[in-house]
Amino acid sequence: MRTIEVGAFEAKTHFSQLLDEVEGGAIVKISRRGKPVAILKQDDALSRENSLDALRELRDLAREKISVEEIEQLRDSGRER
Repeated sequence: MRTIEVGAFEAKTHFSQLLDEVEGGAIVKISRRGKPVAILKQDDALSRENSLDALRELRDLAREKISVEEIEQLRDSGRER
């Protein structure tokens, strides 16, 4: 899991981009005058739901009996996002 550290002004200026990062699994630590004051992280319920969705997709793929090469292609295409 990636951690991003930003100052309060930068967080305010780039809040939307930071939310995109959090949505992608990153943790954002926000500081004011060099002192940590807040952490942005994905809601545990959302994280759990995303994990369950991924598990369901894997189960569906397993039922289709696809090749290892196809699984690797799917894995690698997810990294391009």
